[in-house]
Parts: sequence; C-alpha cells; structure tokens
Amino acid sequence: MSQNSPFLSADIPSPCYVLDEAKLRRNLELMKHVQEQSGAEIILALKGFSMWSSFPLVKQYLAGCTASSIWEAELAADTFGGEVHAYSPAYKASEMPRLLELCQHISFNSLSQFERFKEQAKAAGVSMGIRINPEQQEADTELYDPSAPGSRLGIRAVDLQGADLSDIEGFHVHNLCECDSFSLERTLQAVEDKFGQYLHQLKWINLGGGHLMTRAGYDVDHLIAQLKRLRETYDLEVILEPGSAVAWQTGPLVCEVVDIVNNEGNILIVDISATAHMPDVLEMPYRPALTFKGEQGGTAGEKPYAYRIGGNSCLAGDVLPEYTFHQEIQIGDRLLFEDMMHYTMVKTSFFNGVEHPSIGILREDNSFDLVRTFNYQDFKSRLS
Repeated sequence: MSQNSPFLSADIPSPCYVLDEAKLRRNLELMKHVQEQSGAEIILALKGFSMWSSFPLVKQYLAGCTASSIWEAELAADTFGGEVHAYSPAYKASEMPRLLELCQHISFNSLSQFERFKEQAKAAGVSMGIRINPEQQEADTELYDPSAPGSRLGIRAVDLQGADLSDIEGFHVHNLCECDSFSLERTLQAVEDKFGQYLHQLKWINLGGGHLMTRAGYDVDHLIAQLKRLRETYDLEVILEPGSAVAWQTGPLVCEVVDIVNNEGNILIVDISATAHMPDVLEMPYRPALTFKGEQGGTAGEKPYAYRIGGNSCLAGDVLPEYTFHQEIQIGDRLLFEDMMHYTMVKTSFFNGVEHPSIGILREDNSFDLVRTFNYQDFKSRLS
C-alpha cells in the first residue's frame, strides 16, 4: 500500500472502518464462479459480516443470508431480501412465530427443539433441518471448534439412532473456521461415514461457513469438485454460508496516534481499543497486519523503530505485541489495521465509552462515502 493510499485521505475520519468496494466485488465474483461451476448456492452469514450498507452490491451475487438469531433474521429480511435461513443453538417459543414468517429454511440444534417446533414449522411451510456434528475437528483455535469433545453444537450420529426424521429435509454441518478445501473434503468423508444412510432422503445440505475460498492460495477448483460430487452423488441442494470469505481483505480500520508512552519501549496510544473494536485480536488471539505510510509492520527486532500499540481504554491488557518499522511514528500519524471488515464491526462494543469507529465505503471510483457515525446518544441508548 503506497503512502498515497486513499485510506489516508483527509475525507476519512479517525477512527473508521473503511470497506473497499472493489475488493468486495472481487470476492463476490469468485463466489459467483464457484456457484456457476459447482451448482452450489452461497449465502451470506450475517454473524461474520452484516454491513448492510454494502448489501446492494452483495445481493447481486448471493441469494440471501443466514441468521443466527431473530434480530439477524429481521436484518436479512429488512435490508437484503432473498432467502433467509436460520440456525441457533436454541429458539425461544416467543420467537418462533416471527422467525417462521421471516425464514424459508430453519435448522434445529437438537432433536428436542425439532420435536417442540416441528408442527409450527410444517404449518408455516418452512423447510426443516437439523444440525449434525461429524466429530471431525478442523478448526485451529479451540474457541472456534464446534466439533471439540463435549460440544453443545449439533447432534452426533449415535444420538440420531432410532429418531424419526421423516419431516427433516436437510442437514446443517458447520465445523470449519477459516479452513481450506481439504478440510472440507475430510469433513464430507466424516459426514458420509457417519450419516451416509440419511443423505439420499434429504433435499438439501448446508455446509456452514469457514470456507475461506477468497484467501490467496485456496484451491478453488478442489472446492468446486467437492461440492459438485456431493450434489450429484446424493441429488442434494448444496448450500454454503461463509462470513469471513465474503469480506476477506476488503478494508482496514483507520486509527490515529494520540500519544506515545515510554515505558520499557515505546507504546503508541491510539484512538481505538482492541477489546472494544477488534476483540478477536485478544480472544483468538492473533496479530493483525499493521500498515504505516505504506510500510507493513515487522516483527520484534526486524526493523529499527519498535512500538507496541495500546488501546484508548482502561483495560490493562488492551495492548498489542510489538511492531517494527523503518520510519519513526509521531503523534497525529495515521495507522491502518488491515483486514478488519469481517468479525470486527459485528463484535464491537461501547466499553469505557471510547469513541466508536465510524463506518465508510471507498467506492470503486476511489470516492469515499461516510455511511455511519456514532455519538453519545448511541452510547447512552445501549443502557438504561
């Protein structure tokens, strides 16, 4: 990224999440190719990316959304249109009438939930599925592994024995997290080994998210082959619902250096908070790419100027590991935390009353639209 990056424009406030529209379209074009070549359908997982100001573009390529809650289902119907699919670890009886109005597919996490609500879903004409657990661990981080021993997510094959599945039209499978197509291949083998007896009687199979097909080096042809084989072998509608892959590498979180604290090394105090605005950085944890005037930060000892990054909250651990640069950073300089569109805005909070980043879109013609700002009333309205 050059020093003349459009993300450093004076038109962009700090802090601000900035979606690069051209890069989003690039990802969607790849997904269009996957759908055309495999016959599978891709829908957007709102839990990973729900920036609805971008939906006029997204819905040109994807058929709908998947929701993990009634509010996400409402958002899908209100701002996206098209198909609405739902899965939740548990539904409340009070939610079900409205949820069945909004959704065309609903997946249940347990047989007890299925039995409790199946007559309502049948009466509403909603296609029902259950989430299965293939007990195939592929996620690298335990926090994001739905197939870990003792998981509450999905039904194991042993627990389906003797169950009446005559009203079930689909299986929902989700055990991947930013995985490649070979993880999917192993998962499908586990599904066929453990649940193969049911597959021919189904109408659809939802393979969940975690298919990071837009990451550099992902074997897209291998993915297409897996989806096509599954669809043709069992005569199934195959559905994928990625979140990260849609918004992968589509824009940064812009921030500004407010102060520099010298305590066993330089600590940059910036106008964002990792815990409030980039929580996965601390939860996973991972070290995000950081750019300063076109230079990507190096690791400790790699370059002469070393800095830790401190968030503008009172949490002691709101600090990122050391980054190094060939350039000295000053108060007032802008920094770019790269790839902050997925699983960032959806997880933000107003912790400490720290200024919440604005939201904007860098259009394909390099013009900038500021689509959302936040103020005291937004902070106040979260509590009462």
